[in-house]
Amino acid sequence: MNISQKTIPNNPKKMDLQTVIILLLIGLGAGVLSGVIGIGGGIVIVPALVYFIGFSQRTAQGTSLAILLLPIGLLGVLQFYKAGFVDIKVTAVIALAFFIGSYFGSRIALTVSQEILKKCFAVLLLVIGVKMLFFDKQKNEAKNISSPTTTSFIK
Repeated sequence: MNISQKTIPNNPKKMDLQTVIILLLIGLGAGVLSGVIGIGGGIVIVPALVYFIGFSQRTAQGTSLAILLLPIGLLGVLQFYKAGFVDIKVTAVIALAFFIGSYFGSRIALTVSQEILKKCFAVLLLVIGVKMLFFDKQKNEAKNISSPTTTSFIK
């Protein structure tokens, strides 16, 4: 079955060339933003799938999680690792917690209405944005470079 014959879940239209181009642009945009400012792809991918492809909130969230199964950020991680900005121990702990948390989070998300999910997602984005704009203190980036946990994994 070629790409143009596949249908998009929860969306009756075929995956035509225009849809493939939109999906490629969503992926490229999420990848670039992830590499540049370290955002999770869900901040870009979930709303884009809802508004440009017509997915339900649940399908967009599930698809965004499915993308995480692939080693999509590997090339970006390697660049940051080479520059000394990856803490392997912290990464492992958070990845394990994320693994467990995604199970419970998905169970909760499947029991909540679409409207509540959308509103929770939007509020979370707003709260994080306001905090970053007005309440974050400047951090000395040089201090992060010389931290013992970061440099011990680079050597």
